[in-house]
Amino acid sequence: MQPWKTRSRRTVLQNGKFLTVEYHEVELPDGRVIPDWAWLVTPGYVNVLVQMQDGTFLCFQQTKYSVSGTSLSPVGGYMEPGEDPLDAARRELREETGCEASDWIALGAYAVDGNRGAGAAHLFLARDAHRVAEVHADDLEEQQMVMLTRAEIESALAAGEFKVLPWAANVALALVYLDHKKEMENP
Repeated sequence: MQPWKTRSRRTVLQNGKFLTVEYHEVELPDGRVIPDWAWLVTPGYVNVLVQMQDGTFLCFQQTKYSVSGTSLSPVGGYMEPGEDPLDAARRELREETGCEASDWIALGAYAVDGNRGAGAAHLFLARDAHRVAEVHADDLEEQQMVMLTRAEIESALAAGEFKVLPWAANVALALVYLDHKKEMENP
């Protein structure tokens, strides 16, 4: 299998630091050329499922412009230019919750849209979290911290209460990691 080749790109919309729309001229492996392949440029971001020292999971109940009603969500936010994903995850955890964690597990970096770009999602599990400071979040949406047991977070995930795909993926991957870790410790 051969990758597509980007022959050229031009910006058609520059909307601040959070969104650029480009047209790419793309050459397919068979030589065909697509002159106006739409491409979205957005910053990479982090999502962090937080497990507190007592084993509960810290999440938010919040609103988002593109989501009907409220949704559960993990901690998260955009990375600053040049920022390391783990540094961004630590920063977001402290800003949004006032917490720090001693055990960090990288769950992977994923393309958000395989055809149109839209940045990369860097997913983490932060374990052994504890409060160290006041919250300094600058989010526009209303949000409320909630603590969920393992059974509650599993039920919420199964019921579709994490309504944004990367949030659901973050929770699912973290729970799979925890189950696998438990299996490895107790063969």
